Amino acid sequence: MKTDKPKSTRGPGLSAAAIVVVVLALGTAAFLGMRGRTSVRADHLADVPVFTVKRGPLTISVTESGTIKSREQVIIKSEVEGTTTIIFLTPEGTRIKQGDLLVELDASRLQDSLIDQQIRVENTEAAFIRARESLAVVENQAKSDVARAELDHQFAKEDLKHYVDGNFPKELKEAESRITLAAEEMKRATEKLKWSEKLFSEKYVSQMELEGDRLARNRAKLDHELAQAARDLLKDFTYKRNLDELESNIDQTEMALKRARRKASADVVQAEAELKAKLSELEQQKKKLRKIEQQIEKTKIHAPTDGMVVFATSAKGGWHGNAKPLDEGQAVRERQELIYLPTAGAMMADVKVHESSLDKVRPGLPVRITVDALPGRIFQGRVAKIAPLPDAQSIWLNPDLKIYRTEIDIDDSTGDMRTGMSCRAEIIVENYPDATYVPVQAVLRVGSQPTVYVANGNHVETRTVELGLDNNRMVHIVNGLETGENVLLAPPLTTTAVIEPEPAQQDKGQRVRTEPDPAAVSRTAESPHQAASEGTPGSPSPSSRAAGRNDPGRADNRPTPGRPQSRERTPEERQKMRERFRNLPPEERERLRRQLGGGRPRGRDETGSEQQ
Repeated sequence: MKTDKPKSTRGPGLSAAAIVVVVLALGTAAFLGMRGRTSVRADHLADVPVFTVKRGPLTISVTESGTIKSREQVIIKSEVEGTTTIIFLTPEGTRIKQGDLLVELDASRLQDSLIDQQIRVENTEAAFIRARESLAVVENQAKSDVARAELDHQFAKEDLKHYVDGNFPKELKEAESRITLAAEEMKRATEKLKWSEKLFSEKYVSQMELEGDRLARNRAKLDHELAQAARDLLKDFTYKRNLDELESNIDQTEMALKRARRKASADVVQAEAELKAKLSELEQQKKKLRKIEQQIEKTKIHAPTDGMVVFATSAKGGWHGNAKPLDEGQAVRERQELIYLPTAGAMMADVKVHESSLDKVRPGLPVRITVDALPGRIFQGRVAKIAPLPDAQSIWLNPDLKIYRTEIDIDDSTGDMRTGMSCRAEIIVENYPDATYVPVQAVLRVGSQPTVYVANGNHVETRTVELGLDNNRMVHIVNGLETGENVLLAPPLTTTAVIEPEPAQQDKGQRVRTEPDPAAVSRTAESPHQAASEGTPGSPSPSSRAAGRNDPGRADNRPTPGRPQSRERTPEERQKMRERFRNLPPEERERLRRQLGGGRPRGRDETGSEQQ
């Protein structure tokens, strides 16, 4: 059964006069809390709901809703990159065998990509073959160029040796022989000229013959001089010039050989690099081709084991309630969970524990599980694991909501229990066979102490109590109350509450009135409203706030130095407050009364267990 939750009445509709009355009344309550046990007259005590303190069995538990899941299961995910569409889906609940087709995804886009990639692979393979043959040509050309350069260098060195050791001595010898012959010719011409001159003087030869011999002698002399000049030119100029030229040829051919070798090496390296690049590109394109082929294969998902088909959207339940049910034609993304295949009969409950109850829950605690689809049956289990961090999906949906995923192993799960069923898990924190307890809204914090208001006749007594654990309905009273006493479910709301004077002041006929402490009034005003709001799933219990266990702002409940102290009000101020309260409309008074307290919570019995 759902628990009725009192609605908050805070809002612009509450008048300033009502707020003043609340401040005065709750300030008085705060002052009484600081005084300890003090009698207070309550003019409207009959209108305030009370609860009789009881003693008996009390169960402290945390109840959360969740989903039934298989303890061991195989998760089938989409491994196709990007987003694709389901074109075939095995119906949920189908019993399948290993190897059966579970899901088929649309592969038309991948088929087109496969054809394009095959073309790229063929082009890349042709480029690779061309690069391989180019490397062979470059290597052959490089060897030829280097061999030609080496031969030129060798010829240059041989030409130098041939000239120095062969041509030059031969030419020099020929020049020397021409000089010798020219000298002999000149000697013979000279002797013949002398003989002709002698014969001419004796009139044996003519003048013409004499001139002919003289011309022959001059020619021979000139030939001798030319032969000598040719020899000197060969030795002094031609030899040096040819020697320098041949030596230069050696140097040039040596440098040409080095250039040829380096160029050949560079050409070969470049060709090898191009071949390597083409090979890498070919392998990359082939790898892409294999990947597309594998992606096409992954569009058909087969069962890795026997089991029953459970859609992931159904198994996640309310936690992922904004997801569309899995169906043909639906788009799915990569790594998205599609199907669960339970592999064992053992089941577990996946619940979310609010952070306010996290200090109560721990692994190993017993749990009572009820399944909505199996009414009247209670299953036993134990807390197996609590997530170390809050659920990220819940934080994304509501940043103010911090819940922790908790796995509960079910001991006596049966075949009737199916994955995805809704359940409620009651985690048993403590089970007191004999305990004193009151409703959580009867306890509030005054100053820094948990306090209750005990109805004693026509007076109300404030009393500090020691608290134990609570189950969001009843709180365990360790010390401070006795069975049969009546406690108010809301602090006394009256403008005539007067603190009884101490004995010394009574003798003088004095009465002491108090000014509410703003800090105490603020704390007291919040507590009844929070108590009235208890029972909301996922919210901290009021008694936990009173005890300071689950309230993150517990330090704010402690007195702060420097706050204003109490002062005595004038009679005129008190009279004005009374008149404002009397002039409030009935709706305002009722609204204020509901805000500061309520009756016994419905939907659970006094021990905190649900009523059917």
